[in-house]
Amino acid sequence: MATIDVTRDTFEGVITGNDIVLVDFWAKWCGPCRQFAPVYESMSEQYPDLVFSKVNTEEERELAGHFQIRSIPTLMVFREQIIVFSQPGALPPAALTSLIDKVQELDMAQVRKEILEAESV
Repeated sequence: MATIDVTRDTFEGVITGNDIVLVDFWAKWCGPCRQFAPVYESMSEQYPDLVFSKVNTEEERELAGHFQIRSIPTLMVFREQIIVFSQPGALPPAALTSLIDKVQELDMAQVRKEILEAESV
């Protein structure tokens, strides 16, 4: 699967309609974003069962603001509608592969339990 562009209007549907969604917050003028783009696109071909999406921060300022994106590229990963990873900076292929593998291995029941425990403190 190739990467898909998401907007404020399509974001929620993409997140709620898929198990694992990677989101690349980027801009056309950003050099590191342009360097990361081929890596991200390549990974989308290697993992066709995952959704690789892109948010253009220049066009989708409201969405970028909602997620407090301060530096680009920023990669965010949702698993079952929960943000399980968010980090600025371009990842090399091996690091992105490792991240994806770890996200797929997550015990989401444990993740939810830890969120509930943290919220009750």
